[in-house]
Amino acid sequence: MNRVPRWRLAAAAVVMAGLVLFAAAFAPTYVHNVRLQRFVADLAARPESRPQPDDLLRTWVVDKARELRLPVTADNVRIVRSPTAMRIDVRYMVRITVPGYTVDLHFYPGAGSH
Repeated sequence: MNRVPRWRLAAAAVVMAGLVLFAAAFAPTYVHNVRLQRFVADLAARPESRPQPDDLLRTWVVDKARELRLPVTADNVRIVRSPTAMRIDVRYMVRITVPGYTVDLHFYPGAGSH
């Protein structure tokens, strides 16, 4: 019967711990971005949103992002209107830092049509 050397088991444990650390650091941001995307899609699809002023729509998006703890400002929200449609685009960045690694994640949730 072949036995696995202890150093291999230890190495596997370190790799698994690293993966868990990365998942714990990154997953909440991605989940919150998906929730913001759904909110923006719903907002752009609702007929009652079309007559609302851009500043009000922008405020709703920023408030939702704040609720989700995402760093979105009014400057990150772009609203484009045409005679028959409306599109809402949000562009923002989240910096994630884990021991020994820092990354800037760029997100672009948007919805609607031109």
